[in-house]
Amino acid sequence: MEYFGLFFLAVIVEGVITYINQFFVKGVLKWEMVFSILLGVFVAVAYGVDMLAMVGMKTPIPFVGSILTGILISRGSNYVFDLIKTLTSARGNTKSK
Repeated sequence: MEYFGLFFLAVIVEGVITYINQFFVKGVLKWEMVFSILLGVFVAVAYGVDMLAMVGMKTPIPFVGSILTGILISRGSNYVFDLIKTLTSARGNTKSK
């Protein structure tokens, strides 16, 4: 796996963990976040959207990429745009070396 792939996975895992940590605020489950994740995952799976596959990282486990993509989508367009911008920049830096 090239450095870009490792970086991409690290960003995805960090984003998912940060998002999950926000589920409980002062001991109360934030149902809006749970609904957002469920909707994002549903849309990504229904349309077959898989950001990992888009960058050449395919998994033998069905739907893992779509589920992770759905979680990222549920974080909102600003997060996804910033993620793509960061990853594009990182990919450009690794290719030039």
